[in-house]
Amino acid sequence: MCVRDRGRSLSSINMCERQRSLFAIMTLELFLDLHSQPCRAVYIFAKKANIPFEFKKVDLASGQQYGEEFGKLSIVRKVPVLRDGDFILTESIAILMYLAEKFATPDHWYPVALQQRARVNEYLSWQHKAIRENGSKIFWFRAMVPLLTGAPVGQERMDSAMEDLTSALAVFEQKFLQQRCFITGKDISLADLVAIVELMQPVGTGLDVFEGRPSLSAWRDRVKKEIGASLFDEAHQVIMNVHMLPQVFEDNGMLELMKPQLKKLFN
Repeated sequence: MCVRDRGRSLSSINMCERQRSLFAIMTLELFLDLHSQPCRAVYIFAKKANIPFEFKKVDLASGQQYGEEFGKLSIVRKVPVLRDGDFILTESIAILMYLAEKFATPDHWYPVALQQRARVNEYLSWQHKAIRENGSKIFWFRAMVPLLTGAPVGQERMDSAMEDLTSALAVFEQKFLQQRCFITGKDISLADLVAIVELMQPVGTGLDVFEGRPSLSAWRDRVKKEIGASLFDEAHQVIMNVHMLPQVFEDNGMLELMKPQLKKLFN
């Protein structure tokens, strides 16, 4: 934020110090659980863009989102949530756009150019009922439903879910990625970030959606490189250890609480 310049006056240095102090006081809060794909997107973006924030863990596995305190923060009881002073914002896409614009992040994330920004918006508008919905369904079918109901999802239902995900991946490659390095072209954007966290969700269950898809695999590698391998792996560490959830649910009593809801949804 403050450009280093050996020729700066003392007053300009003091101004920068005051700005840093102000931002320290006004540091925004991000309420997150990195099991959640949208939370990972927000977390990675904030870290990569050097946005000052306080990480507020909301433990979804223990049902913290249903608690009284979180209910005061967000009536929808979902993460992520951003609190910037008295301003509270829900919905990950809105949060990503807010962060990009408030902190004037590098233009490639959310381009000013009309058509480039439209490409980002196009993907973000499409992905909810495609990559997100179908990737999440596979995650629940493979990891959560057997855990919570004590029985695997039927093969016919699993095959149908896999077919839907395969179709969504084909559209992603053929329409949104094509032969480009990233969704908008040569630079990474919020669209790529939102896409990668969603595609890593089924990977956490042992289903490698990149296998046999060289173009998709090459794109993943480029995205990981742009984000930074260390940050990428840090953000996905929790989901890559999803096998630990059974013990977590057993310990915190959420297993019995969630079973009736899952049976109603998937049986």
